[in-house]
Amino acid sequence: QVQLIESGGGLVQAGGSLRLSCAASGRTFSRHAMGWFRQAPGKEREFVATIRWSTGSTYYADSVKNRFTISRDNAKNTVYLQMNSLKPEDTAVYYCAAKYREVLVVTSGEYDYWGQGTQVTVSS
Repeated sequence: QVQLIESGGGLVQAGGSLRLSCAASGRTFSRHAMGWFRQAPGKEREFVATIRWSTGSTYYADSVKNRFTISRDNAKNTVYLQMNSLKPEDTAVYYCAAKYREVLVVTSGEYDYWGQGTQVTVSS
């Protein structure tokens, strides 16, 4: 049974940093693409970043490019989202997702597994 468990969310002031973690279990993820999405109140879930587990190649939403970094630790089966220069508009529930193909996609419907989400709140 695949499990994705996010952690690391919290309250931070604008300009600050947070690192989210997504601990993956239940299968070998070497042929997966992993993604981070977020959903703010009253808005649709939106793509943030994605990474190919085996190669480490990445792709980002324009809104977070040069501020956020997605990475993975093969030994720990964990994906990270380092978030720097946070803005109030980054406030949302952040979700980790896994897709059983190493294709970098930005559509939430393309992902097969989801975590429960972690809240990130950025105060102005």
